[in-house]
Amino acid sequence: MTIHQTYIGCDIAKAMIDVFDPLSRRFSRVANEPAALAGFAAGLVPGSFVVFEATGHHDKALRHAFARAGIPCARLNPMMVRRFAQARGRLAKTDRVDARILSEIGAMFRPDADTPPCPGRERLAALARRRDQLVATRALELRHRDETGEATVVADIEAAITNLSLRIAALEAEIASHVETLDGLAEQAARLTSAPGIGKVTAVTLLAHMPELGTISPKAIASLAGLAPFANDSGTRTGRRSIRGGRPRLRRALYMAALGAIRANQRFKAFYQAIAQRSGSKKCAIIAVAMPMAREAGRMV
Repeated sequence: MTIHQTYIGCDIAKAMIDVFDPLSRRFSRVANEPAALAGFAAGLVPGSFVVFEATGHHDKALRHAFARAGIPCARLNPMMVRRFAQARGRLAKTDRVDARILSEIGAMFRPDADTPPCPGRERLAALARRRDQLVATRALELRHRDETGEATVVADIEAAITNLSLRIAALEAEIASHVETLDGLAEQAARLTSAPGIGKVTAVTLLAHMPELGTISPKAIASLAGLAPFANDSGTRTGRRSIRGGRPRLRRALYMAALGAIRANQRFKAFYQAIAQRSGSKKCAIIAVAMPMAREAGRMV
């Protein structure tokens, strides 16, 4: 017997989740907390497929509830959802309208189910994100130190920088230890760091923020990282290609890795110089180096 897919739309807020069921044509509301979400997931009929917008940490409990219940789901880009609503003439925006729109998107486009969340990878992502925050704070303090000549202030900033450096080192040690506990991840990290220009920080960033590594094509990886150029042509006009979208943290990591590769690797340096001369843009040339690095990372894993 064939079970037809029912696409249920969920609009997620911090406290509540609005649900639209296309079979009953009814709306319901569920508290956004683990016990209520577990009951909601357990009560879904076979063939249910849930569609919702990416909402940062507010959808975490929902994703875990679906994973435990074996319910497939897809997390969509909010901009795409809004543009779909506008194309359908739905200019009003309420929680119920959004839940219905998400159900309609599921039925029309039939998105692939997301990979169930892995607690180990989520912890790795949280640790990596916290390290990034501390590194950014340290960089800000370094700028503050350079902008003042007051000895007392400089001493206070130096103390803060020392403390931040210690905390960053501790987090990096925790990240390295955690990677060793995850099946296959240490081996993937070792393979990634064997690629030219990819160091430990870049490898951890890729593993933490791109769980799709090893399951999608190298070209798709470059697109997820926001490094794939998009055409901008119309009629007889051929516009300048540009990158957009993707995951900003991955793009930044690969951009910095490309800078290191250009300095350390003659092949990348020659490629960078050729692109920079032809395009007249050093930034464009760095991105051109980062893109094959992203693809190579996909092949390594």
